Amino acid sequence: MTVTDVPLTIGCYEYDTTRSLFDGSVRVEGADVTMRTAATLPEILERLVRGDEFDVAELGLTFCLRLLETGLPFVALPVFPNRVFRHSCVYVNVHSGISGPDDLAGRTIGEFGAYGQDSGVWAKGILMDEYGYEPAKSRWVIGGLEHPAAPFDFVPHPHPADVEVSVAPEGKTLGAMLDAGEIDALFSANVPQCVLDGSPDVARLFPDFEPLERDYHRRTGIFPIMHTVVVRRELLRERPGIAHDVYRAFCEAKESAADRYRRDRRLYQVPTMVPWMNALVERNGRDFPRDWWPYGVSADRAALDAYLRYHHRQGLCPRRRRIEDVFAPELLDT
Repeated sequence: MTVTDVPLTIGCYEYDTTRSLFDGSVRVEGADVTMRTAATLPEILERLVRGDEFDVAELGLTFCLRLLETGLPFVALPVFPNRVFRHSCVYVNVHSGISGPDDLAGRTIGEFGAYGQDSGVWAKGILMDEYGYEPAKSRWVIGGLEHPAAPFDFVPHPHPADVEVSVAPEGKTLGAMLDAGEIDALFSANVPQCVLDGSPDVARLFPDFEPLERDYHRRTGIFPIMHTVVVRRELLRERPGIAHDVYRAFCEAKESAADRYRRDRRLYQVPTMVPWMNALVERNGRDFPRDWWPYGVSADRAALDAYLRYHHRQGLCPRRRRIEDVFAPELLDT
């Protein structure tokens, strides 16, 4: 730290892509950074939206877009620390008679926290594009996954008038309701505990999801993005150049993580305890470019355009946003 460094508080989860920011091996130029995290991602998002704790923070794309409609005091940077393929996130009760996407029509489906959480937006959008699924033909129940919880109260909850959305009964959890057959399916960002416990009554809609997700990526070039990073608008006004400085630091931290995987190929990935991790890394190397987790607008335009289209088509915003509406103008050429 120098006497001219500006204090900067960053809130995000400690991923491998952000670890170098937490351990201080990567710095934001001209800033004295304090890194903060939480036990769960929704806690970080809520702390960002409710208070003034963070200057820079991770934020789910759907929360970012919803809050744009009500005056978001942040601007997004094209940094994407959380991205996951989502064919795997749809679970069904095996006694429901659901064997494919067509069977979701007329069924009762759970979703954690909000109708159209980031994982749900992607899963519904992919099912709409690939299988002709119509979310309005299902009934939706919003609640907590493993602990009873009301829908998130720190963001708006828009949904189309023709989509039936209700709140889970008091004291009920979506995971337990799925296991008991009280809901037919679940769109979940996290693996339900009943699945981790080996329940015979719950399975994925796509049990062999990896080949489907790899094929989807090959055909579309899309690696689904869940979260972005935002910076306070007032900070951008006060410190011209901060958007570039923060962007460069997140890029450097991500590249540092990628380099660890590349170096560890020589060691058969022995720093991890996952068997055949070396084979997975080598297989991914055949399917992905060298920068398999890109930041910036140009490399992620297909994924961002798809998400903005899904968000509008699912009735979560009144108009289809453009990339230029969301991200800092000085970083649109990244």
